[in-house]
Amino acid sequence: MDENLYNLEQSVLEAPVVWKGEYPYFVHPLTDGVPRLNPQILNGVTDLIHSMVDWNHIDVILGIEAMGLPLASLLSSKSGKPLVVARKRSYGLENEVVVDQSTGYSKGELYLNDLKSGEHVLIVDDVLSTGGTMEAIISGVKKTGAIIKNIIVVFEKGDGLQKVSKKCMVEIESLVKIKMVGDEVTILR
Repeated sequence: MDENLYNLEQSVLEAPVVWKGEYPYFVHPLTDGVPRLNPQILNGVTDLIHSMVDWNHIDVILGIEAMGLPLASLLSSKSGKPLVVARKRSYGLENEVVVDQSTGYSKGELYLNDLKSGEHVLIVDDVLSTGGTMEAIISGVKKTGAIIKNIIVVFEKGDGLQKVSKKCMVEIESLVKIKMVGDEVTILR
């Protein structure tokens, strides 16, 4: 097993779990910004994602606010590709696309700016659980006329990835698939 993947898996196995109502939620530096993030994990995840992408066919990286941004920023720097951000706030810019998102624990709007028709997009995010955010992002990117080439999430939790992939007819890749069993994180292979 790749050392970067091993380190990532170990870090999520050690993550504390909190309950939001009846929803078990693992607290990890890549998904929540706490506890502090070991740069070795961040660089390792960036290297893993970077190796999964054919960069000759990517024009822009789309990072999803908030925790998709550290990964997308490093990938932009490493690949030399520009970065745009799916924001939680409107700026009212020309051609801004608004999408409604609903997850297992929140609802709101996301705003996409500066995606151009025909551009090839890599979408990067930290975790995909219910799929509400990713489904909204995919819909918004399609509205702009941009072409989704890759979607990569660090953690896949639950069946949201399969549901969104099937419904939106896109391939979504994850680095680590996990399952919550009570207060424990289990890695599925």
